[in-house]
Amino acid sequence: MTQKVAVHGTGKIGEALLSGMIRAGWTPADLLVTARRQERAEELRTRYGVTPVTNAEAAKTADTLILTVKPQDMGTLLEELAPHVPADRLVISGAAGITTSFIEERLAAGTPVVRVMTNTPALVDEAMSVISAGSHANEANLAHAEEIFGAVGKTLRVPESQQDACTALSGSGPAYFFYLVEAMTDAGILLGLPRDKAHELIVQSAIGAATMLRDSGEHPVKLRENVTSPAGTTINAIRELENHGVRAALIAALEAARDRSRELASGNS
Repeated sequence: MTQKVAVHGTGKIGEALLSGMIRAGWTPADLLVTARRQERAEELRTRYGVTPVTNAEAAKTADTLILTVKPQDMGTLLEELAPHVPADRLVISGAAGITTSFIEERLAAGTPVVRVMTNTPALVDEAMSVISAGSHANEANLAHAEEIFGAVGKTLRVPESQQDACTALSGSGPAYFFYLVEAMTDAGILLGLPRDKAHELIVQSAIGAATMLRDSGEHPVKLRENVTSPAGTTINAIRELENHGVRAALIAALEAARDRSRELASGNS
């Protein structure tokens, strides 16, 4: 890789991107990082061989800027970057709820912006990253974003109008599964299993079910029906889930996450 890429905001997702890009073939010398704390910057230099720089230096030097700061910090970061970002730089935003127009309005006219919503499985190279083009982003810009985020998982292009829904489904999605595993583990303990054995049973069941969903081509209803025998244990459990409104609760939860993403876009912290 010959282009220089700068990652602004090197938390867990930013660091996952760095490590994934290096495994995918980027040279550490071509990767720049910014961090609020000097000790964090030096930690990344030691761990990956990347170059810590200031936000202004990154904007002047890098061909691509990846902004992985928190949504509430985006405005401040853009104010700092704006005087130094030429209009030919590609800017990739990974902040939930922040629109490409929000960024375009604060940078030089014509700056290409790509919006990406990824998730924490980037830490294990199993991310789902959803990519949308801003007003000035072209095919090459989108392909470059896919190359970067493809280093830590799967990518999918969607219109930006669907980004808030994708944030609710996949951006926040891992938390829902962790929550479900937590609840099922508690149930296993209630049923008399030690915590470690309940955890192992549930995690492997989740991995197996996810693999079947991905690889079988079957609709989830069909896969569920294959496990659900007449008058058996599974149908009794499903009946209780329906009686307690679990399906409706999930739909309401995702709507709430989508609405919060929209609030973040409007500047409500």
